[in-house]
Amino acid sequence: MVEPNFSWIYLIIFLAIPLARIIPRIIAKKRQGSRNYSRQENQYQENMEWNPKQESVKQQTKDMQVLGIMHQGANTFEKIQRSTKIDSKELDSILQQLEKRDLIKVIQKQGMFGPKIELYSTDKGFKEYYS
Repeated sequence: MVEPNFSWIYLIIFLAIPLARIIPRIIAKKRQGSRNYSRQENQYQENMEWNPKQESVKQQTKDMQVLGIMHQGANTFEKIQRSTKIDSKELDSILQQLEKRDLIKVIQKQGMFGPKIELYSTDKGFKEYYS
């Protein structure tokens, strides 16, 4: 007599159940796309935004504001622009000046959805900001 093959049970246990939990999350992230962040992410972003009250009392120039935001973790053009509320042309010129002065470095990476440009402060940029 032939013994029944129950290997399909392993397929359900080890593949179907984890995929049933992962696939809805992936679909939700794709749907969210360019929509607003969730409430927790918004609160996190609000906490990460540059607040002039947190910095020293003296007024800072816009290039020092940009360096300060970069030290707080903003490493893309969009994050810096959102935090400093500077228009894109002016921010672009500020970033070009900072790059010419070797205070920041621009790194182009290949991301999942195409090329990705990240901005990082150099050691000279850290010294300039904190001096």
